[in-house]
Amino acid sequence: MADQSSRYISNLTRDTYALILAGGRGSRLHELTTWRAKPALYFGGKFRIIDFPLSNCINSGIRRVGVVTQYKSHSLIRHLVRGWGHFKKELGESVEILPASQRFSDSWYEGTADAVFQNIDIIRDELPKYVMILSGDHIYRMDYGTMLARHVESGAKMTVSCMSVPIEEAAGSFGVMSIDENYRINGFAEKPEHPAPLPGDDSRCLASMGNYVFDTEFLFEQLRRDAATSGSQRDFGKDIIPSIIKDHPVYAFEFESTGGGDAYWRDVGTIDSFWEANMEMVAPVPQLNLYDQKWPIWTYQEQLPPAKFVWEDHDRRGEAINSVVSGGCIISGSTLRGTICFSNVRVHSYGLIEDAVILPDVEIMRHCKLRKVLLDRGCVIPEGTVIGYNHDDDRARGFRVSEKGVVLVTREMLGQPVGGLSPT
Repeated sequence: MADQSSRYISNLTRDTYALILAGGRGSRLHELTTWRAKPALYFGGKFRIIDFPLSNCINSGIRRVGVVTQYKSHSLIRHLVRGWGHFKKELGESVEILPASQRFSDSWYEGTADAVFQNIDIIRDELPKYVMILSGDHIYRMDYGTMLARHVESGAKMTVSCMSVPIEEAAGSFGVMSIDENYRINGFAEKPEHPAPLPGDDSRCLASMGNYVFDTEFLFEQLRRDAATSGSQRDFGKDIIPSIIKDHPVYAFEFESTGGGDAYWRDVGTIDSFWEANMEMVAPVPQLNLYDQKWPIWTYQEQLPPAKFVWEDHDRRGEAINSVVSGGCIISGSTLRGTICFSNVRVHSYGLIEDAVILPDVEIMRHCKLRKVLLDRGCVIPEGTVIGYNHDDDRARGFRVSEKGVVLVTREMLGQPVGGLSPT
């Protein structure tokens, strides 16, 4: 059994280079990703999605990180420069931005494996023993050091992080693994309609989280082979993993909670899942603990005044119940219930806002009634507006109503020009 001491793990993390794949469009988020890549999308009142894998790296002791960007990356790059540009290369730490630059071909990144292949020279310059490939668009807290230790201990050439999920949740959505009693992977299906169940539990399966650890030279060999393979989609799940599990030791690492409790991991890839994950933050004791000082989520944040609640008349009271309200917000004479407000939100008087996710710089005028809404950045909601009470009316006004009844509102839908405020 390998030594699990913190010194042992810290040696492994120092020998690791992390590559975060953050170029995804997130097309199922519709208008939310018209102006921004999915990893740049806001989450939890003050963060962006990309902050979660980056914070996991830093908290795990992995200080050499590359972030691969491609689709509408301006806001993502701006956030990385402002919030993550303070690392010192001379101290062996860096967060580098790796945009698609056609380094090894005339094409942009064609898949997850190709995105890594086109940056082989940059990875090689770092001289790591291990390379960790991470998805940039999931919400979770994870100690990568434990996964690295298990990778070395098992003798794996590749390790896939995974978690147990209900079969109906995984069907058509996640890559699913079959394993033996030692967690060696002997089968892998990308988004199958009928996932293979876990041994002894027909109701659950083992789903890939899209995070991988490789021995560096083995990774390079597989990427070169894949790049020379005609018909490959250049994807880890569709091509790399199925091609190596028979002849090479590839193991699953089952994700466990960081900080106790049930493991929390969310793929916020749809309007409904994005709204639901944010709504989980307003619970009295949310499953994802953003208040844990031992595992902080780092981000860039403006210097803003505290949130403010004003007026206490019988029909005009500024209050927020079971809600999260960020800095710079003013709740003036309206009631918020089960609502999450990002920075610089203004809510004027005589309104009722329920079950809402309100992104930064939104202004809600007087006498508004909003229920189960998702307001994109910079929206100005006109006086007397009612949204979320009649979905036929919502659709007639050009708003998007999700399968579960979440109403998405953007500035364009309101006929409001972007103007001097960036939409990202």
